[in-house]
Amino acid sequence: MPFTYFPVSITATEQGELADAARRCRHAIITMTTLAASGHPGGSMSSIDVLLTLYKYANINHANSQSPDRDKIFVSIGHISPAVYSTLAINNFFPLDDVISTFRLAGSSYQGHIERYLPGVEWTTGNLGQGLAAACGAAVADRIKNVESSIYVLMGDGEQQKGQISEAIRFAAKFKLNNITAIIDYNGLQISGSVGEVMPQDLIAEYRAGGWEAFECDGHNYNGIVAAIHKAQQIDKPVMLLANTTMGRGVSFMENQNKYHGAPLSKDDYVKAVKELGFESELDKYSELRAKAQKTIQAGGATNKKDLSYKVNLHAIPQKLYATDIKTDCRSAYGDALAELARGATVAGATPIAVFDCDLASSVKTANVAKNFPNNFFQCGISEHHAAAMAGAVSAYGVIPFFSTFTMFAVDEVYNQLRMNDINCTNLKVVSTHAGVDVGEDGLTHQCVDYLGLMRNIFGFKVLAPADPNQTYRLIDHVTRQFGNYHVVMGRSALPIITDDSGKPYYDDNYKFKYSALELIRKGQLPLVAFGGMLYRALEARELVGEDKIAVYNAPTPAYINRDEILALADAGIIFTYEDHYYKTGLYATICEVLASAGKRCNVVPFGIEGYSYSGKPDDLLKLMGLDSESVANKIKGHL
Repeated sequence: MPFTYFPVSITATEQGELADAARRCRHAIITMTTLAASGHPGGSMSSIDVLLTLYKYANINHANSQSPDRDKIFVSIGHISPAVYSTLAINNFFPLDDVISTFRLAGSSYQGHIERYLPGVEWTTGNLGQGLAAACGAAVADRIKNVESSIYVLMGDGEQQKGQISEAIRFAAKFKLNNITAIIDYNGLQISGSVGEVMPQDLIAEYRAGGWEAFECDGHNYNGIVAAIHKAQQIDKPVMLLANTTMGRGVSFMENQNKYHGAPLSKDDYVKAVKELGFESELDKYSELRAKAQKTIQAGGATNKKDLSYKVNLHAIPQKLYATDIKTDCRSAYGDALAELARGATVAGATPIAVFDCDLASSVKTANVAKNFPNNFFQCGISEHHAAAMAGAVSAYGVIPFFSTFTMFAVDEVYNQLRMNDINCTNLKVVSTHAGVDVGEDGLTHQCVDYLGLMRNIFGFKVLAPADPNQTYRLIDHVTRQFGNYHVVMGRSALPIITDDSGKPYYDDNYKFKYSALELIRKGQLPLVAFGGMLYRALEARELVGEDKIAVYNAPTPAYINRDEILALADAGIIFTYEDHYYKTGLYATICEVLASAGKRCNVVPFGIEGYSYSGKPDDLLKLMGLDSESVANKIKGHL
């Protein structure tokens, strides 16, 4: 059951207090947006009454904003930041004058869209459609950790056109996340006009069809808002409240005008507006404060953001070694490691784990967790956008999430969701399979050969590509114990075990992974650098060329390699790269970038994907593209 119940009704005095707070907030909204000459005043003014009511009666305040059992308020429409900031300031989370004077000022904490780094803000939003998925993540984390709280999500009406919301609706109903109450600020307007004209929807019917209860309330009537939330908390389903509101509420000439969705007032209109609200113009006062703040920021740098990381506590998993006579796929080793991690996470005091699958459990090898640890496994169906966003949000509440699907769907499909997770400083483990042309017969639509190019653009993600099952098992264990966003990527096919010079497994129990390091697998004169499923092919090519002529290196972090190690390779005068990836954004690009930035002259010869492939067996496709080990060996001989 929800942690905090709203009252059935509130007194006239309480209603008066909320009305006075709303008047002050509306004044703050139009003052900060006019001062900044940008922002979204219209929706901020329509939603402020709901926000103030939530923060007054929910179990969330400036003193308990980090408490695990607090109520959680997600604002999916991040552009109504003026409403969120003024509400939080009125409730003593931070000073109102700071908000008004530095709103949208370069280096200020009070940015154009809300950020999780601020107390009272649960999730950084702005890209519409992700708030409900994030709220589902919080609800999942609460369930796994046996925490009771109420979770509220404020969304926009135009935002409902996003397909990700439909995915989240179905998930919340399936897993009975009955402590979620979604409130839609239904002012009926969006940038292009009426929501009914832009994209008509019957929202009550849509939510009910998705397994929710849904009904309407007056979004400007405080007693009505409280009564509606109280009613929702008695229902054994997730509930959507359609809060009927007015764009620009409180200033007559702003009401029901969609231009104020994203346009501030002129200074003359500002004077008229604050007079209607019972205030005098304070632009001069806040202009002076803004100028002072700007000088402070320029002198001391941008506002520091608080550390959102936490310590991960996991028990050791059993050592496992795949023998050299075993040929299996890396994804099976991932499944083995994940099952052991899930078992260890059930021990008292351990950081819990959650696994999110998108209808591919048997292929991505999460099925053992589904079978043996059903409380930690969440089948999302073919809903990758929701699953990726939700998995990231789970990690914000002390649970380690694994999001697994084919690489095409884990990266290309959900790039925006991964980027938003990174902005939110999550602890997400994306483990994707079926990368590169190694997908084979599924063809070019499924052959993800651009994941490094995409993931290197997301600043906080680290990409790891194991070369065989033994390395996979150890890298999965490693990334789980590190706080931060990791992408572990692997192909589909079974691979031979990589061995050392003596014929023993190279990635045995003595192996120590070092991020960004190159791993020397075989000594030789000229370096051939590979990663993932191409490493064993590089070893085959070495034999065909002549073992003493080629040194084979593994680059398990192909997007980020130690600068000094690359420069050391360049002393040979030529470097060969070998990858099942578009070479211009993959391993070749990584090495060339380092050499260019250092002004180091070296010939770099790429063996990699140059364009879309075909449907066929992986070995046949590589041969067709001149990337089989024999073709690569012949080309290397030509250079020699």
